[in-house]
Amino acid sequence: MATLEIKDLHVAVAADGDTDGLREILSGVDLTVKQGETHAIMGPNGSGKSTLAYSIAGHPKYVVTGGSVTLDGADVLKMTVDERARVGLFLAMQYPVEVPGVSVSNFLRTAVTAVTGEPPKLRTWAKELNEAFVRLAIDPSFKERSVNEGFSGGEKKRFEVLQLELLKPKIAVLDETDSGLDVDALRIVSAGVNRVRDAGTTGTLLITHYTRILNYIKPDYVHVFIGGRIVAQGGPELADTLEAEGYEKFTGAA
Repeated sequence: MATLEIKDLHVAVAADGDTDGLREILSGVDLTVKQGETHAIMGPNGSGKSTLAYSIAGHPKYVVTGGSVTLDGADVLKMTVDERARVGLFLAMQYPVEVPGVSVSNFLRTAVTAVTGEPPKLRTWAKELNEAFVRLAIDPSFKERSVNEGFSGGEKKRFEVLQLELLKPKIAVLDETDSGLDVDALRIVSAGVNRVRDAGTTGTLLITHYTRILNYIKPDYVHVFIGGRIVAQGGPELADTLEAEGYEKFTGAA
């Protein structure tokens, strides 16, 4: 069983990439995510949730000043961004970027080839790709468009989940996948995440500050994230407490 283990993680950021005068954002994060589990990270804006996501993925803006991140015992922090993807880490970004000149179909086939080590067979690949587009309610014509170019916010989020379904990672980090989605798009995206979860081969770290997505994706564990660290954790009932009472009662623990 694949396991992502984060121990005492400290992360800082510097303006303009200057390593002088680093400002700490994560202040000792401890978290373990196993294949088949769904963990919800909930916290107010500015608490460091997205910093955690991008630090796991290897964004160069964030400087790890202490602690460790391992996947099945392998040191993730020593890996390049593409190496992290190849070993089974996946990040669905809060603000997916456009990639002009790279078609969706070429992007997806190249990504699957990089992860699996061999190109998918054309006949089965075409069928799998078409079915994925239908499940996520994405117009098939998007396959020939450049990645995310001209996509609406909801279309970008659905395309992120389509990648998740096709790549089948060991650990998926979903950074506010629900932001900017209307009710219909939220249902479609959530159904895709649930299909991946139900397969039992992916551990999911779902980052959000709203409880509405948890009406569709039921977490096994909920963690309250304030001041750059986890200050409380529990089962799904903790999300109900946050919905009713907000984060104020937890700020003292931070």
